[in-house]
Amino acid sequence: MVRPNEEVEALLQEYADLVAITGGDAFKARAYEKAARAIGGHPTDVSKLDTKGLRDIPNVGRSIAEKVAEYLRTGRVSTLEEVRAAVPAGVRELITIPTLGPRKAMTLYEELRVSSVEELLDAIHEERLRDLKGFGEKTEANILHGIALMQKAGGRILLSSAMGVAEQVVRELSSVSGCEGCAYAGSLRRMRETIGDIDVLVAAARSGPFMEAFSSLPYTAEVIAHGEKKTSIRTTKGLQVDLRVLPPDSWGAGLLYFTGSKAHNIRVREIAVRQKLKLSEYGLFHAESGKKIVSRTEEEVYARLGLPWIPPALREDRGEIAAGLRDELPELVEESDIRGDLHTHTDLTDGLASLDDMVTAAAARGYTYYAVTDHAPNLYMQRMTDEKMLAQRERVRALDGKHGRMRLLHGTELNIGPDGEVDWPDEFLAGFDLCVASIHSHFNQSREELTRRLVRACENPYVAVIGHPTTRLIGKRPGIDADFDAVFEACARTGTALEINAHPERLDLCDEDILRAKRYGVKFAVNTDAHSTTHLPYMRYGVGTAQRGWLTKDDVINTWPLQRLRRFLRAQGVS
Repeated sequence: MVRPNEEVEALLQEYADLVAITGGDAFKARAYEKAARAIGGHPTDVSKLDTKGLRDIPNVGRSIAEKVAEYLRTGRVSTLEEVRAAVPAGVRELITIPTLGPRKAMTLYEELRVSSVEELLDAIHEERLRDLKGFGEKTEANILHGIALMQKAGGRILLSSAMGVAEQVVRELSSVSGCEGCAYAGSLRRMRETIGDIDVLVAAARSGPFMEAFSSLPYTAEVIAHGEKKTSIRTTKGLQVDLRVLPPDSWGAGLLYFTGSKAHNIRVREIAVRQKLKLSEYGLFHAESGKKIVSRTEEEVYARLGLPWIPPALREDRGEIAAGLRDELPELVEESDIRGDLHTHTDLTDGLASLDDMVTAAAARGYTYYAVTDHAPNLYMQRMTDEKMLAQRERVRALDGKHGRMRLLHGTELNIGPDGEVDWPDEFLAGFDLCVASIHSHFNQSREELTRRLVRACENPYVAVIGHPTTRLIGKRPGIDADFDAVFEACARTGTALEINAHPERLDLCDEDILRAKRYGVKFAVNTDAHSTTHLPYMRYGVGTAQRGWLTKDDVINTWPLQRLRRFLRAQGVS
């Protein structure tokens, strides 16, 4: 389920938003935002900390610690309830629109009495926003973008949030007597970036004990439907989870069927029909006699149809059936292939953990190399200087070799400016082991300007990786409008890798862009962009996205041995 840290983070962020809406002290709102972020990335479960322990977390003072303790003890915060009551419910609905800030939401309510998404759409279409100070046609376009993002997401949640729930359900049900198999299926098993409902399957001779255990889980808020073969619950966080219990000898067919996708299943069933067979969630049968042929494992079902086992991440009807029939399916990259993380941060800039803590956590993951890439000075809020970066380099060199076989690389995340320029002159960049370059602002430039900006960064001889290339935030901010085919061509021409940012809110590049870029011969780096030790395990989501893009380990530079990686980096001009 959701970590208590994440619950508290959301609570404090809401408080910060409400303070901003009500015209409260901007410093106070910012303090709560910083505390929210610090608690969200803190490695220790905050529900196990007392007030003193909470105050040891950076940016958490006495007042905030007391509110957190109150929430953990009672499930509510009295001062937050008071502020909520002072803000109209409609305004709270408006601030869920990704591109609409709290101040503008309050202005819309006070000036136009807009208190819902529908009323806001009417106001935009009637051009009433243009009479308000600080609003205009561009504001309208941005708000419409945000509403479209919100509506597209619908009731879907991030991959990581669904995974936490699903894995806990699987653990609970696997311990029930009589369980012969338990797994999550559906779009979660295919590692889609957002998930609607969660599908869980159990193989067992008797369904009753599992349906009862499932309905009685401590985080069950509502039993939507309860039956012998299927039970559905809604969790306390509003997520629907469906449980199906299958006969053990139907496990493989059921897992294939409920994993999907629907389009993939149709293709597989078409092959079955051509062979005078019938495929369902219970098995593969002779169409005429009804005799079951195979059903116990997915491998058996695929093999009887003349196909190799197809990894779930590929089951989207994107040519995987044809590739399987030709025996040309790729050997997909696995998380165990990843030798290191090439984009991470520390508390020298906007990270939440120290260099020592980040390096220790990376070593615990068994990496053979690890790059520290704090922000460069053009992101002014980071207050980076040459002296700070050089001092960090000395510290990285001192730590190198002190964590077993793991080697440390000292790098930086450069900011790609409006004209494609990056921080620091060439002579300073030459001292880094690795330079990642990313866009962090000026997202609304023209298509031509954004394309030229990224291509120029690719052509910089010191840039090895373009970080989170489209800049999207899932459900919050759309990707920039650049000609990415031109960018992919530039990456292939210059030997610049493209990042697959593994943070669940980014997953950037996405699977479809990866497929396009791969056709140009581009190489990729799967990185976490970790700002906390708790972010390093996000690597699994980046690898899942890489798999959906049909990548092998040869496509991914951070699966390569260090010597080969260094050769690649030297070709970019870094040390």
